[in-house]
Amino acid sequence: MPTTRREMELRGWERADVILFSGDAYVDHPSFGVAVIGRLLEAEGLRVAIVPQPDWHGDLRDFRRLGRPRLWFGIAPGCMDSMVNKYTAARRLRSEDAYSPDGRHDMRPEYPTIVYSKILRQLYPDVPIVLGGIEASLRRLTHYDYWQDRFLPSILVPSGADLIVYGMGEKPTVEIAHRLTALIDDYDPSLSYDETGEACIGREAFAKALLGENQLPQTVALYESEERRGKSEELNSLVLYSHEECIQDPRKQAENFRHIEEESNKMHAQTLVQQVGDRYLVVTPPYPPLTTEELDHSFDLPYTRMPHPKYKGKRIPAYEMIRHSVCLHRGCFGGCAFCTISAHQGKFIMNRSKESILREVEAVTQMPDFRGYISDLGGPSANMYGMKGKDLSLCERCKRPSCIHPRICPNLNGDHQPLIDIYRAVDHLPGVKKSFIGSGVRYDLLLHDWQDERLNRAAKEYTRELITHHVSGRLKVAPEHTEDHVLQLMRKPSFAQFHQFKAIFDNTCRHAGLRQQIIPYFISSHPGCTEQDMAHLAEKVRPLGFHLEQVQDFTPTPMTVATETWATGFHPYTLERVFSAKSPEEKQRQRSYFFWDKK
Repeated sequence: MPTTRREMELRGWERADVILFSGDAYVDHPSFGVAVIGRLLEAEGLRVAIVPQPDWHGDLRDFRRLGRPRLWFGIAPGCMDSMVNKYTAARRLRSEDAYSPDGRHDMRPEYPTIVYSKILRQLYPDVPIVLGGIEASLRRLTHYDYWQDRFLPSILVPSGADLIVYGMGEKPTVEIAHRLTALIDDYDPSLSYDETGEACIGREAFAKALLGENQLPQTVALYESEERRGKSEELNSLVLYSHEECIQDPRKQAENFRHIEEESNKMHAQTLVQQVGDRYLVVTPPYPPLTTEELDHSFDLPYTRMPHPKYKGKRIPAYEMIRHSVCLHRGCFGGCAFCTISAHQGKFIMNRSKESILREVEAVTQMPDFRGYISDLGGPSANMYGMKGKDLSLCERCKRPSCIHPRICPNLNGDHQPLIDIYRAVDHLPGVKKSFIGSGVRYDLLLHDWQDERLNRAAKEYTRELITHHVSGRLKVAPEHTEDHVLQLMRKPSFAQFHQFKAIFDNTCRHAGLRQQIIPYFISSHPGCTEQDMAHLAEKVRPLGFHLEQVQDFTPTPMTVATETWATGFHPYTLERVFSAKSPEEKQRQRSYFFWDKK
């Protein structure tokens, strides 16, 4: 898709319908959100241009060079939260920005959603601005910001944008396009006109099509009066404590978050309403999960799978990691307390078809640098593909944030056979020597007694298939901690299950004559974790012979139950007080126990 005026002219365009501003380098690949949205709108017949990593200093020429779009500006700040991408849990600068050419740190501002929106609002006061991506999605309501150490209102407030599309935005984005193009086709009187007299969407027309009574599902908007709140209450919406109340009383923020998390994980959610100053924020329920056909359509769009030619000779670290990988599904029903996946993608698994997956693998095999190895056949959790409730009517009434904590739901169909079939089909494709699983594996799903011999056999067969054919020397798993009371707060299974799985892994490798390692991930300073708990962790891990590499200090990120617990001091579900290590000294002491083998 074009990124400059010259590239637009080569296509014969005088203007674009939608212009997307990206905080990441432009990689035309289905793992990069701006490419997905751009290709999706292109498939709807729209002219889409992308401005990757615009310079926000000086004369702002990068924001002017493509002119005014016919429909709207979109802000896609990046695949990672900009602050997590830039800083460690100790608030130190990371070694590189994984989504910028050559890992450069100076290619994006902090909070690009806000910076880009303010610039565009200044330059084009009448053009609608739509926010998307994980930074806006997880800041859609009052949230704690670790880097400023305070509670902030919805990102709509400081950005001055018109709408947030939260979560994976295919459905709402296409509907926005349909509604706005319909207004232009009908020459609606609310339209604006540019200097050439061509009809285009201004903020008045945007509001008419998408706000008020017409507000889309899976969007967030601000309203100036109490009228919208009253109508929302009539529609059985859930009215949260106001932003100001949450600042004054952190316990109210914790109470709010329980409702926010439950509604984001329900099949039939309620509208959420929150007062911010004298305005009212309205969060509409999400669209239903994408069907297999809809997800296939998204992944089957004509991506080049390459960085834009402007980056020739430059290394984009995130692209290097995923260039030969294939994503099989979206969503995660693990509900880990520190993870944002379900808040953004939802807990319901959305699967690609086997045929779509194989088509993408075949495309990877045609890449000039492919040497026969698929680096990852994965997803948010590698082995949740195809899993859902046996009786969906029960799922429709469920509001649990996790299908597997505190225990695995008896209604969950944990069949691993479809995944085994995909692995074997991929390995039989011409040009594929071996496929690996680089995503994390949920070993609790493999150890569970499913009360169904067929499912138990499939879990055991998957475990053998995984260990003997799909481990690239090291298998990543995430016990996260050893102490049960900390694991309960993390919504993770007992460490005893890690011992069980490690025994199976070691035994399988021994019988197959393989020299492979299991690599556990651990977290320090999680809410509820004390220095004594970390000492116990070191004591229990040391006899296993691990020299821990994959470790991290807990980083509070917006819209997780762990962050709300850490920031408010109260657990959102019990409203009981929970200890958290907060000072740099406390956090460093906890982290030091990971390195018991060093002097």
